[in-house]
Amino acid sequence: MINPQPDEKELLKTILEPLLEDFEHWFSRSCQLLESQRLAFFTPEQQQDLLDRVRRARDEVRCTKLMFQATGEQVGVEFSVLVPWHNLVTECWQVAQRHRQMQAAC
Repeated sequence: MINPQPDEKELLKTILEPLLEDFEHWFSRSCQLLESQRLAFFTPEQQQDLLDRVRRARDEVRCTKLMFQATGEQVGVEFSVLVPWHNLVTECWQVAQRHRQMQAAC
């Protein structure tokens, strides 16, 4: 039997919902690190700037998730919105990796 192609709503739920959850997860973890640790490789201003950007992105993701749920999972997100979130998550991963390396060296 041939599998039918998923409709747009199924695709959005299958792809977008977990993607938004991943963004929220990584932004929340990054906030925890930036709020609880003084990162020696950043000036306080740089660390605060990154924390502010992560908080803003986390709030945007939460708002997007609420709109997605409120519309019955029928609203998408422009690629131009996802790319900066992806880039910020990548930046946060690099910061966390550098932090772990510095801790291991001590």
